[in-house]
Amino acid sequence: MTDLLSGIRVLDLTTVLAGPFAAYHLGLMGADVVKIEVPVTGDMAREFGENEALRSAHMGPSFIAQNAGKRSLTLNLKDSEGAEVFERLLASADVLLENMRPGVLARLGFSPARIAEINPRLVYCALSGFGQTGPLSSRPAYDQIIQGFAGIASVTGFADGGPVRVGFPVCDTMGGYVAAMAVGAALVKSSRTGRGSYLDVSMLEAALTSMSWVISEQLISHRSAMRHGNDNAASSPSGTFTAEDGPINIATNTQTQFAALCGVVGREDLLEDERFATRSERKRHRRELSVELDAALSRRRAAHWEELLAEVSVPAGRLLNVEEAVAQDQIRERGLVHEIAVDVPGNPTVRVLGSGVHVDGETLAPSMAPPRLGEHTDELLRELGYTSDEVVALRERKVV
Repeated sequence: MTDLLSGIRVLDLTTVLAGPFAAYHLGLMGADVVKIEVPVTGDMAREFGENEALRSAHMGPSFIAQNAGKRSLTLNLKDSEGAEVFERLLASADVLLENMRPGVLARLGFSPARIAEINPRLVYCALSGFGQTGPLSSRPAYDQIIQGFAGIASVTGFADGGPVRVGFPVCDTMGGYVAAMAVGAALVKSSRTGRGSYLDVSMLEAALTSMSWVISEQLISHRSAMRHGNDNAASSPSGTFTAEDGPINIATNTQTQFAALCGVVGREDLLEDERFATRSERKRHRRELSVELDAALSRRRAAHWEELLAEVSVPAGRLLNVEEAVAQDQIRERGLVHEIAVDVPGNPTVRVLGSGVHVDGETLAPSMAPPRLGEHTDELLRELGYTSDEVVALRERKVV
């Protein structure tokens, strides 16, 4: 863990994925992340995942992946005493991150204006599916719903098939990254001016801004995107081809790269074919070119072509499954995967991902294991000034 955000306290009032993901990455940057959970049940992600032993211990894989390094405090915000605890937490914090439905926290007595009164320097980030305003703002939203609204599914899949969702929660993670980036920027302002910010982050808008060329072609060129399967719509040959032992991705965006590819596979004659003479012609005759290249590539294994093409600066790579992806030497050497201890019978340790960012040559890892539900409640209440007797009373009244 780095010290980039050392001394910064983040109140993580989020559940499931997008919000916890944002808070997790702030924690990897050195922030003290306090996860505020509902008593008894906690974050519903504690029950998600395929490992029954971990789920039974309320430490499901989905929870562990986004919550290592955090401290957990249980709190009933609907209770008046719970609201008082929350006020103290707000006064002690630098960031509040929440992903409730728009207006819910305000109805509990904590509107953006009220929060600013309690702590004028606080960065308040509200992360939701559609944003805090607009005709869809009050609707519930999970990742797949946002993929549909963003048009992501419409451009994913093959031309002769229907829309397909991306195989991982891309809108949740994109929303989380955008939220974390916005919080970092707002913290700079707060440190300089002593004034906080109210950040309204929409998963839908984050997803749309991540779609780059697909959106720019629509807005600027007025050309609707089509489904191209594994082909790159912008160039040819660029997509997935067939080697002796399976698929290989190859991308050529320039005439030089195309010539190098033809040389490596022993098909220099393709350079003289009028159908493939220019970038535009290659796109027009993509199917015919792919047939010719597949025939050449099928003579050797994908790893063989991968190495030869790298030598001539043509991007190429095998299609790995997830197990192979996290086990490859590149990932191992960079230290992206970290082993952490969990106190669960049969699962003494688990592996989680750190950050894709290295700071001063060091990988970023969680500082400690994911918390048990309410594990740090007493510790945090004492930090807020509550006496031991007051903590006991709060527990007896089920405030925490």
